[in-house]
Amino acid sequence: MKSKVIAGAGIAVVAAAALTGCSGGGATAESCTNKIVNPDATQVSVWAWYPSFEEVVDLFNEKHDDVQICWTNAGQGNDEYTKFSTAIESGSGAPDVIMLESEVLSSFAIRDSLVDLSEYGAGDVKDDYTEGAWKDVSSGDAVYAIPVDGGPMGMLYRQDILDEYGIKPPTTWDEFAAAAQKLKDEGAPGVLANFPPNGRAFTQALFAQAGSVPFTYDSASPQEIGIDVADQGSKDVLAFWQDLADKGLVAVDEAFTADYNTKLVDGSYAIYVAAAWGPGYLQGLEGSDEGAVWRAAPVPQWDAANPVQINWGGSTFAVTSQADDKEAAATVAKEIFGTEEAWKIGIEKAALFPLWKPILESDYFRDLEYPFFGGQQINKDVFLPAASGYSGFTFSPFQNYAYDQLQEEVTAVVVDKNKDAAPALDDLQATLEKYATEQGFTLTD
Repeated sequence: MKSKVIAGAGIAVVAAAALTGCSGGGATAESCTNKIVNPDATQVSVWAWYPSFEEVVDLFNEKHDDVQICWTNAGQGNDEYTKFSTAIESGSGAPDVIMLESEVLSSFAIRDSLVDLSEYGAGDVKDDYTEGAWKDVSSGDAVYAIPVDGGPMGMLYRQDILDEYGIKPPTTWDEFAAAAQKLKDEGAPGVLANFPPNGRAFTQALFAQAGSVPFTYDSASPQEIGIDVADQGSKDVLAFWQDLADKGLVAVDEAFTADYNTKLVDGSYAIYVAAAWGPGYLQGLEGSDEGAVWRAAPVPQWDAANPVQINWGGSTFAVTSQADDKEAAATVAKEIFGTEEAWKIGIEKAALFPLWKPILESDYFRDLEYPFFGGQQINKDVFLPAASGYSGFTFSPFQNYAYDQLQEEVTAVVVDKNKDAAPALDDLQATLEKYATEQGFTLTD
């Protein structure tokens, strides 16, 4: 997703219109940041921060006589979530439809602030999405949102730098470590890659590749949760990065700072382990190294014979419990990105990776050539196989807290260097168990 700013879970954004008075049940043409084509139609208020989203909204409104979208950018990521939480507490002020990252759906669903869309025809569009994408928006039989874009992961690399030092793009993490050592041994001015201590969802995705299933949770039993964040796979992955960091073979810069953005494009990092929105993010940065040659490859694997695909970030449209006309709101959530025309705007102008199968599986998307990557068909080569292999993920109903604690432990390991990987994750397990019981959850095996 093309931008110079990014939200907490890895969705890049571009600042758009300021927050206005558009809210659930009270939308008017004057409060919208877009044009209402059919003023007599039911108006559905929407909060979203996608780049170039107004074009998608205009397209929807032109195609619908009975429903019109009144769109507002209420802020990105946590800024929007804070406003939504305030509206939940006050009982008014929420939009009818809201853009939410998949990782926070459980956090809002447990507060009864989202509508179960299985009662409003979600099943009719289920087959339009991959199994993993649908799992990310579901809990048991309930469906709390409609998937929009995702973040299947791959590896973006500077071919010119790797070629200069005789390094082939690594296909396994062992090869990755060997390449990092070779760069240092050859006296390269930069390092192979960066391991951001504030990676949060990035770090969890790397853990998941080694088999981590940190939470078991079903909204049908909302006060029960299983927590397993100190599994051996996660400990092994964190120990792997701790070793590279201790040897100075990778950087440990916080992601999405100005310094980090500069290093992404000036050759300080030869490899950028990224989600499918990473190419757009990369292209939106200024100061690119002259003569840089970027290419994309699959994310390295622990076992090349048994690849495990992972995902970093993803967004959805949910209907809020404050929506006056939930049927109309559900229509918007299901249909706003439900055409090829809308998705071509999302792909070509916002660098979104679609989860809607009619465009995801199209020849157009598969064969799209990216000039930034020398004309490489990066979807076909990297991100489509990664998306098809992703089986979904279960988040906790207090995911932001869990990520905050994960970030603290990772920082202690790779930056402060006052903990080793295994005890850090043991401490994380104890912290999350304590928090869950204090919040009234029952721990399950």
